[in-house]
Amino acid sequence: MPLILPPLPSAPTKPLPRFGAPCPEALRGGVVAIGNFDGVHRGHRAVLEAAITEARSKGCPALALTFEPHPRALFQPTSPLFRLTDLETKAALIEAAGMDGVAVADFNESFAALTAEDFVRAVLVDWLEATGVVIGHDFQFGTKRGGDVTLLTRCGAEFGFTTQAIAPLTEGGTSVSSSAIRHCLRDGDVAGAALLLGRAYFVTGPVIHGEKRGRDLGYPTANVRLDAGNGLAHGIYAVRFGVDGVWHDGVASFGRRPTFDNGAPLLETFVFDFSGDLYDRMVSIAFIGRIRDELRFTGIEPLIAQMDDDSLQARAILSRDQAS
Repeated sequence: MPLILPPLPSAPTKPLPRFGAPCPEALRGGVVAIGNFDGVHRGHRAVLEAAITEARSKGCPALALTFEPHPRALFQPTSPLFRLTDLETKAALIEAAGMDGVAVADFNESFAALTAEDFVRAVLVDWLEATGVVIGHDFQFGTKRGGDVTLLTRCGAEFGFTTQAIAPLTEGGTSVSSSAIRHCLRDGDVAGAALLLGRAYFVTGPVIHGEKRGRDLGYPTANVRLDAGNGLAHGIYAVRFGVDGVWHDGVASFGRRPTFDNGAPLLETFVFDFSGDLYDRMVSIAFIGRIRDELRFTGIEPLIAQMDDDSLQARAILSRDQAS
């Protein structure tokens, strides 16, 4: 089967309810799936699906509770985190999985100082009025990570909510986790990452102006600046490029352009058989296969010859993916 593509961004979603402000009545009293959900991978979706099943059986909403920023940003501020999804993309993927809503707890020093018991009372009971809670088997919460499924089960008996922990998911002996996906992407193994994600890895951002060298070379590109923490291996990739609700085939370079300036990393995509102004448009780029490492060329002619070959290889990879 071809790699599953993510839902393309549409109109901006409604504001997400945040801890400290009232939770909308339509989302209170539901089954709450708790987690960081970075990437919304297959393991995360097992948690979400369990919450949806329980919520439907109870006739109540299914709500995901996530944290922003990722807790590591607070505890390790000098170590940039390779995030698989920003908050807006994460929320869109969670809602696409069938959840009725996404609630956000701002992970700051005061929130991190909550004991596990205070977290349960303030967030789950008083704010969300949870009737059920679903977590991954290893989820821990509260200061010094003092809360786990055992504590949740005990608190649930006191406050009237059920607790369910979902067993770990593995693929070929590898645990399906955000860390494992980041490891694949750092190696340029976008196919391995897709297997764990359950879809192609993708990024979203506005098209920015570049040096316009690609236009002079016969390969005009749509350029997107990725987050500084993005750890995807530099190189050339076969991609699908999403804009206006449509996916197009293309070839992309992610890296520092060693032939020209060795500057800040930039994602540059040549979209096959496409014409139109993309500047400032929000686009998505899904990575289907890796072609090669980034190289430095001694002149323009060998560079263009390599780009011609890269395009042929990208078309072949995308054609095989479509036919699989």
